[in-house]
Amino acid sequence: MQSQQSPAQMISQNVDRIVSEIEKVIIGKRHVVTRAVIAILCEGHVLLEDVPGLGKTMLARSLAAAVGGSFSRVQFTPDLLPTDITGAMVYDPRTVEFTYREGPVVANILLADEINRAGPRTQSSLLEAMEERQVSVERHSVILPQPFFVIATQNPVELEGTFPLPEAQLDRFLMRLSIGYPEIDDEREMLRRFRENRPLDTVRNIVSTEEMLSMIGAVRHIRISGVVEGYLLDIIRATRSDESLEVGASPRAALALARASQAWAATNGRDYVIPDDVREMAPDVLAHRLIATAESELLETTQQEIVARVVAGIEVPVETENVV
Repeated sequence: MQSQQSPAQMISQNVDRIVSEIEKVIIGKRHVVTRAVIAILCEGHVLLEDVPGLGKTMLARSLAAAVGGSFSRVQFTPDLLPTDITGAMVYDPRTVEFTYREGPVVANILLADEINRAGPRTQSSLLEAMEERQVSVERHSVILPQPFFVIATQNPVELEGTFPLPEAQLDRFLMRLSIGYPEIDDEREMLRRFRENRPLDTVRNIVSTEEMLSMIGAVRHIRISGVVEGYLLDIIRATRSDESLEVGASPRAALALARASQAWAATNGRDYVIPDDVREMAPDVLAHRLIATAESELLETTQQEIVARVVAGIEVPVETENVV
């Protein structure tokens, strides 16, 4: 008699299938693709920092196709208004009333392309939707579809005419990721695969939005023992006293790291978190939330390097089972 799958095992299999499907389009970047899926499982959002042409839009589109969700894209420009994202109330002469016309934010997956090119007011309107999962237009409130996931991009090289995201807004993103240039063999495979076909058209729907919501709910119930909680909080508190950092991780960062660790444990088929899960997710979840000192910036020490050093300095508890 075949034993019934646990929720974590179900999540692990579905995530593997989703990632494999997206890899028809995004070649050789399993690390980034997996973390994008994890962000959805955590009900978080992702900031992609990369130069143009590395597949940010393709990642968002293929992800939407694989999870069966609706997709919207907004190209952020200096003249973009908040209502261009949230939608607006439009007068209907037939009914002599104002009706709500949906904006692109009303979608399961939204690509906010070059978010740092729009003004702070427009950025704030999107970040409010990310946090509240609803938009308010005049007196009209609209609940956004679930799951709701934002991939925001910005070019870290071209800074002229941009409005950098303040640190408080960066903290709203679960992770900051970089796709990076492909390896030579992966780039050769990309040239061959895209020569005659459009791989994006072949991406199949792996799970429904209802199944995705079920997986999100299951992640919330992945167990975190008191021992692992203590280890996670030791890392968070160590960032607040590190001499290389002016501002350490916030309580929101602790919650984000805990949720990401739960999702990572589930993708590995476990219904409990171990210290290695926390170590694995810490750099992507914490680095963009920290502010380095001027001295560290002069030494060109990155936040990722600081997080790695902080994590390495925390004693790992010996825990082989899901101790409650």
